[in-house]
Amino acid sequence: MTTALHRPQLVTACIDTAEPPAPSPADYTVTVYVNTARHNFDGYRPRHPLAEVTHPNGSPLRLVFHTNAHIKDHEAAADAAYCVGNRQGVDDHGQSWPDDVRSVSTGDVVKVTSPDHWIIHLAVIGCGFSPVPEPTLLVPLAGTRPTRRRP
Repeated sequence: MTTALHRPQLVTACIDTAEPPAPSPADYTVTVYVNTARHNFDGYRPRHPLAEVTHPNGSPLRLVFHTNAHIKDHEAAADAAYCVGNRQGVDDHGQSWPDDVRSVSTGDVVKVTSPDHWIIHLAVIGCGFSPVPEPTLLVPLAGTRPTRRRP
């Protein structure tokens, strides 16, 4: 004889907190600044305006990469961020590139913080990266995110 068992319905939800776990002491953290100058794809110049990439809710996007055999210096972390910024994967905390922000391109700048808190700014160039001074002209990411119309 069989009897019917009633199970409670399961509810699953994907909650985007937009706040990844805090990086561990052995992580590289990368912040990407997209170049908003008129001819930004010609390369970065120190007076070009840059906008920090953020989550859709406006909080800063910090890509995190654990130190390992492939990520062992600033340039390797920058390269990993470039891949994420071109929608070719996620960082080590599962963060992907926002859908409403253009891909990382020549002329953009990445800020890489190493496990020992040493910071370097690298401009994306045609083949790799080039060290640059810390950017001074930061602007809001406005204009790259779609606006929502009210019904």
